[in-house]
Amino acid sequence: MPAIIGPVQIINVSGGIVQFGDSLYISPKSNSKSTTGSGTLNTGGFVMTNNGLSASNVLDANLLDQPTVGNL
Repeated sequence: MPAIIGPVQIINVSGGIVQFGDSLYISPKSNSKSTTGSGTLNTGGFVMTNNGLSASNVLDANLLDQPTVGNL
């Protein structure tokens, strides 16, 4: 059934699907893994991070962290 949609402002789409109107089946799939140190992923206008010592454990014994094959 069609819908009336008013003004829409989309600033940023990073992956995924934006759908307006009718749809039968939408199933976006993605996975990612990142290893960062402390204070690395801070965002904002003014960020001050004081780290004395930073270390990341990159040893990963898992073969599959987030399987997306077959997920509906």
